[in-house]
Amino acid sequence: MSQTVKSGIPTDAVEAPPTASPKRWWILAVVAIAQLMVVLDATIVNIALPSAQADLGFSDANRQWIVTAYALAFASLLLLGGRIADLFGRKPAFLVGVVGFAAASALGGAATGFGMLVTARALQGVFGALLAPAALSLLNTTFTDARERARAFSVYGAIAGAGGAVGLLLGGMLTDALDWRWTLYVNVAIAVVAFAGGWVLLGNHRDAANSRLDVPGTVLVAGGLFSLVYGFSNAETHHWGSPQTWGFLIAGGLLLAAFSWWQTRAAHPLLPLRVLLDRDRAASYLAVLVTGAGMFGVFLFLTYYLQLNLGFSPTKTGVAFLPMVGALMVTAQLGTTVLLPRVGPKIVIPLGFAVATAGMAWLTGIGLGSHYLSAVLPQLIVIGVGLGLVMPPAMQLATGGVAAEDAGVASAAVNAMQQVGGSIGTALLNTLAASAATDYLAGKDATSRLVRAQATIESYTTAFEWSAGLFAAGAVVAFLLYRAGTQQPAAEGAPVVHM
Repeated sequence: MSQTVKSGIPTDAVEAPPTASPKRWWILAVVAIAQLMVVLDATIVNIALPSAQADLGFSDANRQWIVTAYALAFASLLLLGGRIADLFGRKPAFLVGVVGFAAASALGGAATGFGMLVTARALQGVFGALLAPAALSLLNTTFTDARERARAFSVYGAIAGAGGAVGLLLGGMLTDALDWRWTLYVNVAIAVVAFAGGWVLLGNHRDAANSRLDVPGTVLVAGGLFSLVYGFSNAETHHWGSPQTWGFLIAGGLLLAAFSWWQTRAAHPLLPLRVLLDRDRAASYLAVLVTGAGMFGVFLFLTYYLQLNLGFSPTKTGVAFLPMVGALMVTAQLGTTVLLPRVGPKIVIPLGFAVATAGMAWLTGIGLGSHYLSAVLPQLIVIGVGLGLVMPPAMQLATGGVAAEDAGVASAAVNAMQQVGGSIGTALLNTLAASAATDYLAGKDATSRLVRAQATIESYTTAFEWSAGLFAAGAVVAFLLYRAGTQQPAAEGAPVVHM
């Protein structure tokens, strides 16, 4: 890789100090296990929802809150969690996050009613918001060699991209073999391993120990992100014209605008604008946002299609996603360790979006008589190849090169973008799919089973078309924003600090 200069410091001097931790690959394993636990819970409970609903007796209208409670708490507190890791140390943030997540999961597994389950899911989001940015920033500060960091981020990015599909598989297996409660109890077993590894392997360093918590900024950004995610969630159950939708979306936009203004004046800003103003890093945040929105079309609507139209069991549905996971993991390695250092993000990430666009557009060919092997499997592999070229490189570029004291909050911003993107995708694609089904049924015999089945196909293919459109937009935006060449995001006056 050619040597570049970052803030007057040669890249080799910044990224390849002589004292690399001998425990770094074990630390990667611990971080990967913890990240998998957080990502799994975005989807693992979804497959178990019908069983949980039957067991606890809550209504269809309340069912969405089992998912939304986690998303709201997670998204709104991510930047606070990242700053806590910077201020008080990544090891305590990581360990407290793991223990809290496990305790909340155990509470949810033991739930005796709807309120108890929703509370547990919200607490999972709270502790996940502390754990996720601490885990990601640990990679950035542990791996100081450029090539090793690329390998580490390929693993992390593959988990972030494929964890939703793994959650569907694991959720299906646990629900079929045991009980819906084990989709939550399984986190306790994962957390024991992550905690033990973190306790033994991690050192503690407070890179922003001289800073203070930006309380006004925390309130503004938490309120803004909460309002955005809540507004998009309401679009699913209400409509876009409802005050509970547009009111919260407007409030979220205003609060985030006020947050941006405040960050230019705060003595110790929660999210220093220097983190966002690097062009490659900003492009990476947008790439993660678009990927989060577009991936929803794969996971949710294809799950519906496999189970309701092709008659797959929950376990078989999860297995059906594994080829995509495999393709994503292979190209994650290729994208971060081979292509990115040689040709740069301006080629790699738009190429990944273009491949994912092609796979998603191909998936719109499903029909009532389609078969998995011909109409789903090849398309999933193509989508996996594309996403593997987007997610890990974008995450690496979004967090690489920041000053050590900003590593936690920069990592939190990545997670926030993915979460907000998922919320946008949920609301947008659900609305478009429902409208497509309604339009198809207009003037037809809605009592006919065949007509209703075709209406569901129309809703799925519409969602896939719009997901393809999101990925295509991502390709254009990435190509326009990323710098040409192999530059990394510029550091903010300090080398990456080894932990």
